[in-house]
Amino acid sequence: MHYQDSLPRLPIPKLEDTIRRYLSAQKPLLDDSQFRKTEQLCKSFENGIGRELHKQLVAQDKQNKHTSYISAPWFDMYLTARDSIVLNFNPFMAFNPDPKSEYNDQLTRATNMTVSAIRFLKTLRAGLLEPEVFHLNPAKSDTNTFKRLVRFVPSSLSWYGAYLVNAYPLDMSQYFRLFNSTRVPKPSRDELFTECEARHLLVLRKGHCYVFDVLDQDDNIVSASEIQAHLKYILSDHSPAPEFPLAYLTSENRNVWAELRQKLVRSGNEETLRKVDSAVFCLCLDDFPIKDLVHLSHNMLHGDGTNRWFDKSFNLIIAKDGTAAVNFEHAWGDGVAMLRFFNEVFKDSTQMPAVTPQSQPATIDSSVAVQKLTFKLNDALKTSITAAKEKFDATMKTLTIDCIQFQRGGKEFLKKQKLSPDAVAQLAFQMAFLRQYGQTVATYESCSTAAFKHGRTETIRPASIFTKRCSEAFVREPSKHSAGELQQMMAECSKYHGQLTKEAAMGQGFDRHLFALRYLAAAKGITLPELYLDPAYEQINHNILSTSTLSSPAVNLGGFAPVVPDGFGIGYAVHDDWIGCNVSSYPGRNAREFLQCVEKALEDMFDALEGKSVKT
Repeated sequence: MHYQDSLPRLPIPKLEDTIRRYLSAQKPLLDDSQFRKTEQLCKSFENGIGRELHKQLVAQDKQNKHTSYISAPWFDMYLTARDSIVLNFNPFMAFNPDPKSEYNDQLTRATNMTVSAIRFLKTLRAGLLEPEVFHLNPAKSDTNTFKRLVRFVPSSLSWYGAYLVNAYPLDMSQYFRLFNSTRVPKPSRDELFTECEARHLLVLRKGHCYVFDVLDQDDNIVSASEIQAHLKYILSDHSPAPEFPLAYLTSENRNVWAELRQKLVRSGNEETLRKVDSAVFCLCLDDFPIKDLVHLSHNMLHGDGTNRWFDKSFNLIIAKDGTAAVNFEHAWGDGVAMLRFFNEVFKDSTQMPAVTPQSQPATIDSSVAVQKLTFKLNDALKTSITAAKEKFDATMKTLTIDCIQFQRGGKEFLKKQKLSPDAVAQLAFQMAFLRQYGQTVATYESCSTAAFKHGRTETIRPASIFTKRCSEAFVREPSKHSAGELQQMMAECSKYHGQLTKEAAMGQGFDRHLFALRYLAAAKGITLPELYLDPAYEQINHNILSTSTLSSPAVNLGGFAPVVPDGFGIGYAVHDDWIGCNVSSYPGRNAREFLQCVEKALEDMFDALEGKSVKT
């Protein structure tokens, strides 16, 4: 937390900048007459109610210097959403296997990852976790010398010290919700619950819930051999799967789940639920190996509904063959905090494993230490669990996931061509959708604003007049353009995408600002301004292409479901010499076909960059 006090505040963009950026993003999505209508609405918003709301937002922000203007509305957006959090909100990230193959044994890896996760918790709570910093010039700032120096700069000034060497400390206010936390369903608005005093781990296997302490009375980590013994005991429990696995309820509509939770409490399950909610985290042990990347995505994104507690801040999932992943709830935090935990756990569990495949579990009576949770269920609750299961199964059947690995090149090649790798990936999605469906549609790329106090995310809008022009050239009439002209168009797209990315990371997008103004209007009981009733506003927020990228040596792949029924959920990563892309869709859209079009787009762009002619 060394930098936390001096982090800069998230800026509220100027209203005219927001309107200008909004109109630029609308341009490729609208025909001329629609665009003129939207332009008119923007003008009257900017000179009328919008100006008033903006003034109020700025005044309110001045009164709340401890936070950011987006923090409360954003928590609210997540917590008031009533849709199931499965598919709609929770994403997953899968770990690479342990480089030492014998360490991928399920019991060994589960023990090592659990111990590493608790080590992370201990380091965080002791205030010893190194601050998260984004280094623009790592040779200068990511050094022991700099760290030693900046230690002596008081917290109120430390950010400036980092800034001088081109390093940007990131907000760490979300981290405390990583552990002992759960999203508790409540009517109309859920609550985030955290109980730091709890010392037990929640383990799910075959739909059964178990708890045992992983911290002792003095808050020291229970010995690895004991944790191993307890996990071995759980893995050797041969009792049949429960007829009514309670975990299904965490996948329900939030109001339905809130009501059922009240029934559970009234039926005498309050204390048992408290154990689930307060557990350090949820470890899910699956009883089958992972067949391939598609099976991996389905299992880690949703599974069969019996063996995940989707409300926990995160579920650490370990399959029979040691394949591991996290599935995390999104209200409490964003990818940055989760990825830091993820990277540290991977590094620690592979480089400093607590147990080896030869380690013997402690000789200890696990039947005393491990408590199997039992829930009292009346007929009404049993019926509700069955209904939740049927809904879950029916929904999951509709989801398709597919992935590709494009092997012709990646970051290194594209940077040599002076192109932004992210811009090229995004351009491929624009070309693919144009080829498949003949149009340019609302596209969302998330960008972290964690460089600011209580920052969350901002939206990059990758669909622009530049990507539209370039996509049309590649898809509709490649023979009309020389390789040089196509390269020129790609360069324009890359430059503009780079600008949008920089703006978003600096809090200078338009999406969060317009969202906050709308939220303020609703909170003040003001009639919804016309801008927000414009079909074009609704359309740009109906994100048919929802995209997100994470790159880390610990991540095998990540993914999420589409955010609209007729959309694609696109998780991707541009590696040094290859590009990976993991896509989900519902009926009416075809993920497999879309990926074939992405692959074609990448081939075409690489051809153009190598000076070859592009085929239709």
